[in-house]
Amino acid sequence: MRVLGESAASPGRIYFTGGVSALLMQWRATTVDIDIKMVPDQDSLFRALPSLKESLEMNIELAAPDQFIPALDGWQDRSIFIVQEGRLSFHHYDFYSQALAKIERGHDRDLGDVNAMLDLGLVERAKCIEYFDRIEPELYQFPAIDPPSFRQAVERVMQSDSRES
Repeated sequence: MRVLGESAASPGRIYFTGGVSALLMQWRATTVDIDIKMVPDQDSLFRALPSLKESLEMNIELAAPDQFIPALDGWQDRSIFIVQEGRLSFHHYDFYSQALAKIERGHDRDLGDVNAMLDLGLVERAKCIEYFDRIEPELYQFPAIDPPSFRQAVERVMQSDSRES
């Protein structure tokens, strides 16, 4: 975060998603990569990424839930602030967006992350279903997603007790 903050040519935000959020919120001890979304895009940050990747010996990807599912209304307002470094503020990408994108992917680790978000109170079951209802009409924009299967997965995860998983 410090390196990116020092590299920023102008004010902006970096949103962490996936494993970085899991590490910082302490529900996981490891991650295989760093997924970020920068707003706005900055050439100076793009130029800083290769050397940062090398020094961290970790892949850094430009990836966020809104690349895989429709953006949830108000996601920026729900994105929890982490720290200010230089001209950049760092945030966790909205946990409801993260949860729905992880449910859509359906990998065991992703579903474990969703259960951790529920256990930590970062997302609420009823609100997660409500947010799904809001984006369901827009799922046609993501042809790889089967809306009925996605709905079933959301309902299954949100109706289960995480201690059963």
